[in-house]
Amino acid sequence: MPKTRRDFLTQAALGLGGAAVAASPVHADTPPPGTPPAFGTGLGSGPAVTMQTFAEAEKLMQVELLAHERRQAARNWPAAMSGLYERRTGSKPVALGETNAPYSSWDPRLPGTYAGPSTSRYVGSRPTDQAVPHDDADIAFAPVTALSHWIRTRALSCERLTQIYLDRITRHDPHLKCIINRNPGALARARALDAELQEGNYRGPLHGIPWGAKDLLDTAGLATTWGAEPFRDRVPTEDATVVKRLEAAGAILIAKLSLGALALNDVWFGGTTRNPWVAEEGASGSSAGPGSATAAGLVAFAIGSETGGSIVSPTMRCGITGLRPTYGRVPRTGAMTLCWSLDKLGPMTRTVEDGMLVLDAIRGPDVGDLQSVSAQFEFDAAAPIAGLRVGYVPAWMEASPATAVDRDALTALQALGLTLVPIELPDWPYASLNTILFAESAAAFEDITLSRAIDTLHEQTDDAWPNTFRQSRFISAVDFVQADRLRRRVCEMMAERFRTVDLLLVPSLRDEILIITNHTGHPSLTQRGGFVEISQARSDWAADPSRPVHRFAAPRRVPYGITLIGRLFDEGTIGRVGLALERHLGVAAERPPGF
Repeated sequence: MPKTRRDFLTQAALGLGGAAVAASPVHADTPPPGTPPAFGTGLGSGPAVTMQTFAEAEKLMQVELLAHERRQAARNWPAAMSGLYERRTGSKPVALGETNAPYSSWDPRLPGTYAGPSTSRYVGSRPTDQAVPHDDADIAFAPVTALSHWIRTRALSCERLTQIYLDRITRHDPHLKCIINRNPGALARARALDAELQEGNYRGPLHGIPWGAKDLLDTAGLATTWGAEPFRDRVPTEDATVVKRLEAAGAILIAKLSLGALALNDVWFGGTTRNPWVAEEGASGSSAGPGSATAAGLVAFAIGSETGGSIVSPTMRCGITGLRPTYGRVPRTGAMTLCWSLDKLGPMTRTVEDGMLVLDAIRGPDVGDLQSVSAQFEFDAAAPIAGLRVGYVPAWMEASPATAVDRDALTALQALGLTLVPIELPDWPYASLNTILFAESAAAFEDITLSRAIDTLHEQTDDAWPNTFRQSRFISAVDFVQADRLRRRVCEMMAERFRTVDLLLVPSLRDEILIITNHTGHPSLTQRGGFVEISQARSDWAADPSRPVHRFAAPRRVPYGITLIGRLFDEGTIGRVGLALERHLGVAAERPPGF
């Protein structure tokens, strides 16, 4: 019969003081009724440890024990901490699987703070009066709002539009490497949607619009690979919730788009996804395929995801528009998990209004995502923006990575009637919040890390996931909790800033604001603001002399994006301001050369 914790405690007591215990009237193997369990009385499972084990571990944890404390900890560790190993390596292991999210929930909304509009309302701009262009490329690059009008009025068929994008994929993807799988049923679905229109059944503004999904969204019967070697043959049996919602709205999934393996950067098992503007560099990641395919006119729009910059960065580099919604706005049911309390799904489009249109179709709670919430969404393309207060950090605007494009955007906002409000942020160790990302991601991919399937990933550099997942096994649970407590402080700090401003303008790739707003859950809108010149290719990877980046004989002109940060669940405000900026700046329509 297996021994219990109490048996272990009783036997330990007998071994340490047998005479005293033997003289006791209480039976050695039966504690007195009402005796509670005690810490430090486990079955003694787990690894053998010594004082030297703790002396070395102290270096990682940055704590210092005295000699007698090390001795006590080493002696007691197998009994006190055996529970650490019971689920994973004990006699009753439990496989947690892909869909088991932590039961502890995280909500970015602080009690008593603004939690979004009180009602839902979507009002788009006036439909285009432009005729359908003769050139297929002009059709491919048209905004979703224009495509939608042409389909609704039957000036353009769903089948023709789908075929245009499929032809462009055939022509351009061999170089861009932004497509992992095509949907073989896309044309048949387009024909069926044309038939629905003939019968008077119009599903709405996304009826017949071809789109691409970052290949971490499950698609029933169509491989969803996560861009990673261990999962390249993974075929789900059910669609992700976002896929279902777009299907119901009439959109046509034509391709699964590349992502850096397990949502990091732009290298997947098929190669490096390329930037249509600069062939010598990657598209950035991890939403590399959505960025590249949308910029190159291979899809009308895409769905990407962000945990720590994966929508913002490829949006910047590829010169498109990326909307990272408020955490909890869009359900992630059926999407690969990297970090339960940080992951977000959002539209990647060529115009601001397209992003708002797609968000309206995919938002709302779902029972499969414990963190998804019911929140109102309000966007009115014609609503005034004059008088809104836009905050900015003056020091950030004058330092790298900000450019003249960021500063010109401030000037443009002022010209549009917004009030500029300089703000400051505390000089806190924001990077320590990444403890949460590292710990949660290592938990999400524990199985392939411990089985060493992670070793099959192409990238094995210091800053790639395999090393990070292994290192994260040594994160202190105490430090994880302390990072979560700092997260609360940062949320409170941001709530205080948004009491004085309606939105923020920030340098898109400023590390602090990427970390802050991803951890606080605030929405962001990144859009093309202008152009800059670069003298060498850009990379998502840490500098490595063995992997030099390409240098250009003459500087290259590339798009550059600006980023607006909104209040929680207030995507409508940054959408209205972004739309006004887009019209004012007039730089969004230029295409990558050769596409």
